[in-house]
Amino acid sequence: MARVVGAALMGVDGVPVEVEVRISAQLPRIDIVGLPELSVRESAARVRAAIASVGERFPQNRITVNLAPAALRKGGAGLDLAIAVGILVASGALEEEATEAMAFVGELALDGRLRGVRGELAMTLAARDAGCRAIMTPTRSAPCAALAPDVQVFAAADLGEVIAHLRGAEVLTPETPESFEESTATPQLCLSDVRGQEGAKRGLEIAAGGGHGLLLSGPPGAGKSMLARRIPGILPPLRTEEALLATRIHDAAGLLSPDRPGLPARPFRSPHHTSSAAGLLGGGSPPVPGEVSLAHAGVLFLDELPEFDRRARESLRQVLEDRCIVLARANYTFRLPADFLLVATANPCPCGWWGSRQRACRCDPRAIGRYRDRISGPLLDRIDLHIPVPGQSWSDLAGPAAEETSPDVRERVRLARNRQIARGGACNGDLSDANLDQTLGTTAQANALLGRAVDRLRLSARAARRIQRVARTIADLAGQDAVSPEAIGEALAYRHEQGPEDSP
Repeated sequence: MARVVGAALMGVDGVPVEVEVRISAQLPRIDIVGLPELSVRESAARVRAAIASVGERFPQNRITVNLAPAALRKGGAGLDLAIAVGILVASGALEEEATEAMAFVGELALDGRLRGVRGELAMTLAARDAGCRAIMTPTRSAPCAALAPDVQVFAAADLGEVIAHLRGAEVLTPETPESFEESTATPQLCLSDVRGQEGAKRGLEIAAGGGHGLLLSGPPGAGKSMLARRIPGILPPLRTEEALLATRIHDAAGLLSPDRPGLPARPFRSPHHTSSAAGLLGGGSPPVPGEVSLAHAGVLFLDELPEFDRRARESLRQVLEDRCIVLARANYTFRLPADFLLVATANPCPCGWWGSRQRACRCDPRAIGRYRDRISGPLLDRIDLHIPVPGQSWSDLAGPAAEETSPDVRERVRLARNRQIARGGACNGDLSDANLDQTLGTTAQANALLGRAVDRLRLSARAARRIQRVARTIADLAGQDAVSPEAIGEALAYRHEQGPEDSP
């Protein structure tokens, strides 16, 4: 008997797997039990060829491999290395003491080479939490695995190096952990490049300062997409825990490069409007993170939101509330993080020119109403900031560039977010209602103004709470302890939506 620790990937989480190997005096055969998927059952052929390729003797007996816990379905080829080491330990080729408190993850080639697998960081963290002090990984996966704290990571190019290390013949050197330091240099896409649109820039700052969803609406060519793509430049650097989770998600999706294992900046995801609901939310077999999870701790940019499939659009409603995705299937349930900053753009009508002073709109009121109804009221209610982006005159476009750069705004955003985290433990956009009541600090005049506006504009309770969150962020950006009537008034200005019957 031999017991070796491996790991499997379930969604974006790693699961430790105890690989039990028993060799008995019966006809040669390999049985792998414990709910293995096809890729795991095929590992028997890869392991046999790899062990023979590195010059070791493969046991000519009955080999039974059990993957515990048996009730958990295992997929992927990452268990190859653990199975191979378990067979060598059970046959006496390796000492069992050499594998204590060590996990083994990697795919084997027929010639003994080790191939990288996706989800190495998640599996390394799972092995560490299971009590392993070290993990053996393929060379390609080692830089990403080394991001996990409090665990030694050894990189091997092939099975022969693993065997030599366990025998003490050629001891491998642990990988040096990488850091999550993010560059604070001026980004390539800077707010100073945008001429005019001061109101929209203010909306970007508030959205970044409190983690509030943002909808930019205006005619074609007004600069909606240009503004949206500059939001990453004003967001503060990733905190260590945010960077670790975001990197784990991208690693589980197989999107990381061995040269740069850690995310250099907050993710910015911009799926095409033909994306399906499954592409946004994730899924499949095995399950893969969708765009909302890949945007965790960053920005999800939906350009031309009304053009997205209705099912895809409406699937965002629960995600914006729960900040996560729960994929429930017949055989498994996975929870995928999805705490992102939503930034969307939309035209005011099908032709795009309703309300514009540059060109006359050709749409009739019914067509405008149908177009605007593509974005449902419940979804609009969950977007905190509705910012108009009007067309610019030539004097605005020909004027000098703005003096304020993205790093200038990012510093104000960083200070505001630090105040929010110190006060309530999270950004204002993520605060629970109970924590919001404790940290709001609204003056009596501001409360009275909000009450009158809710009654007059017939706002929902959710909209009222979101106005309070935005007002709290406006006060934080100004360095104020209390939410003033001016902050409430500005927050209210970002909730009013004009319809086709309103004058431009």
